[in-house]
Amino acid sequence: MRIARFSIDGNVAFGAVEGEGLDGLVLDIIKGIPYGDFELSGTKVPLSKVRLLPPVLPNKVVAIGRNYAEHAKELGNEVPEVPVAFFKPTTSVIGPGDTIEYPSFSNELHHEAELAVVIGRMCREVPRERVKDVIFGYTCANDVTARDVQQREKQWARAKGFDTSCPLGPWVETDLDPTDLTIQATVNGEQRQLGRTADMIRSIEDLVVHITEAMTLLPGDVILTGTPAGVGPLNVGDEVAVTIEGIGTLTNRVIKRG
Repeated sequence: MRIARFSIDGNVAFGAVEGEGLDGLVLDIIKGIPYGDFELSGTKVPLSKVRLLPPVLPNKVVAIGRNYAEHAKELGNEVPEVPVAFFKPTTSVIGPGDTIEYPSFSNELHHEAELAVVIGRMCREVPRERVKDVIFGYTCANDVTARDVQQREKQWARAKGFDTSCPLGPWVETDLDPTDLTIQATVNGEQRQLGRTADMIRSIEDLVVHITEAMTLLPGDVILTGTPAGVGPLNVGDEVAVTIEGIGTLTNRVIKRG
């Protein structure tokens, strides 16, 4: 099931996305929030009549760096012995169609197409065999990075945590096998990244176990699983799209900040 979060007439709600093709999609409004058991209201609105929002409002976004060997190689980095984890703040999250603001403190902005894992229940110290039980679903993400800032600062907080640096969407797919999906990024229609989730160095199970050894994850929290090779520059005016097989396409345009 595809679960979207949207606004209509000043109200925010979740809905199940039904139909095929952009013109044929409708939202069946969900009663309450979608984590756990929920009911569909039967009230349906065309997708064209609503504004899609970030599909979740995470308490935290835990991101993993260098989880594809070719991406680590293209930036001159070694594959880390343990997963490299960092945070993107909630203020970095935007939704489909929202604009990415080019930060004033950077001259080298890059796209990074990623599969995002959405957590469905509060969890800590999750054993490998229970990982699937704590996952709500999957969505597309763009770990937008100020590459020059990342390279000159030891911490990645500013380089990867600035406002609008975490586009998510367009919705969460709850019924998906994430082990071997095509993931790609285009800029102005030109393909930049093309990879498969099967090429992750560490699996989703590995990442959830590793992260929850240290911290509690809450419903709606997001894990970014790393990006394949092909990252590259974004300029003001560019339209960047992340497409993941079985989920859909997340599109955002880059504008000048301020």
